[in-house]
Amino acid sequence: MYTSADEQQAVTELLNAWNDDSQGTKNTFLACKELLESMADTTISFHGRPGITYSLRGSIAGGQGEEDKLFTMVDIIDDDPANRWLSICFYGDMITDSAERGDFVPGGLLGEDATCFDYDSHDDELQKYISQRISEAHAFCIKS
Repeated sequence: MYTSADEQQAVTELLNAWNDDSQGTKNTFLACKELLESMADTTISFHGRPGITYSLRGSIAGGQGEEDKLFTMVDIIDDDPANRWLSICFYGDMITDSAERGDFVPGGLLGEDATCFDYDSHDDELQKYISQRISEAHAFCIKS
C-alpha cells in the first residue's frame, strides 16, 4: 500500500514518461516495485526529485506509536535521464551479500551504514539477486 494516492500516481506518471530503457533499468525498477507491492504489511512511499533521484521506499508499518521500519530504498539516479541507473540500498545488518555484489556505504542509508547495489546495465542475475535481498530485508523487519 502506498502512503498516498498522489505518490502512487507520481510513480505511474514517471514510468509512463520513461521511454528509453536500453540499459534495462526501468524493467528492474518495475520488478522491485511489483515485489514491494506484493509484500504483506508493507508501506511504499515515493519521493521524486527530478534531475536528481526518484526514491521508492519500502517500510514495515510500525505498531501503535512506533515508527515504520524502512527496509529498502530503490533509487532511480536521474542526473542524466537518457542513462538512468538504480541504486538499491539496505541497512547493513538486514541482509547478507554472500556473492559480494553490493558495496558497503558508510552512512549510505539515511545516515546509517548500508549495503547498496548499483544497477546500470541489463543483468538478469543481479536483478534476481536484488529481489532476493529485498525479500530478505522484508523478512528481517517482520521478525524484529
